[in-house]
Amino acid sequence: MVNNKKTKTDDIDELISQYKLCKDEKRKRFLHLRITELGLDLVKRIAISIAIPSNSPADDLIQVGALGLIKAIDFYVPNKNAKFLTYATHFIKGEIRHYVRDKANIIKTPRKIQEMFFKIQAATKELVAEGVDEPSTKQIAEHINIPESKVVEILKIDKFKSTVSLDQHVSSESEESTLIDKIPSGDYQEFLSSYEDKIMIEEAIERLPKELKKILELSFFEELNQREIADKLGISQMQVSRRLKKALNKMYDFMRRV
Repeated sequence: MVNNKKTKTDDIDELISQYKLCKDEKRKRFLHLRITELGLDLVKRIAISIAIPSNSPADDLIQVGALGLIKAIDFYVPNKNAKFLTYATHFIKGEIRHYVRDKANIIKTPRKIQEMFFKIQAATKELVAEGVDEPSTKQIAEHINIPESKVVEILKIDKFKSTVSLDQHVSSESEESTLIDKIPSGDYQEFLSSYEDKIMIEEAIERLPKELKKILELSFFEELNQREIADKLGISQMQVSRRLKKALNKMYDFMRRV
């Protein structure tokens, strides 16, 4: 039994063939518009599939992908290239990936984080020179006298901003795709900003006098109320309140000057 049911792919292939042969400008514009309308479903699917892992607005990627679709219409050669939607897929993905890659390249790592990463790199090289084949994060942390957790976080940030091309192809037995198709979810900029804030707060606390630092530790890290802090330190609740306010004001001043 012969299946005579036409698909959207058949329709768009027929329209693209008519478009390429058409000499009437008015008819040609109509065909171009119709091909674009039929191709937008493909653009949306591709844009959404990239928007989710790259954490980019889907509407922006749809607009960029539509440019790829229009380029595909211009460059497509009937009876020479593959089915039009297959051909257009490469243009759509290419435009979107270039957009996401260029957008990612404008993200700048804060100076303090860059400096810490350079220290970690230098420490790694020194440890290797001393005979340690693959220095652990613990060894690196001890070498430059910082907490191991900070080394882990800095290396995690550097992994996020790796400059490897998002168009790089990665293969498996079942599919051929690119790195942007595999990128994990997560908002890098939000992560980076929150980590930078954490560093600023830690540095501000370190600059406080011992008695003010102790007040903050008991209040925010041990989560004691002012009466419990007063009992523990042998001072009045009013003194606790004043010291806490003084500590926060000093931290604000330190951070504002950064």
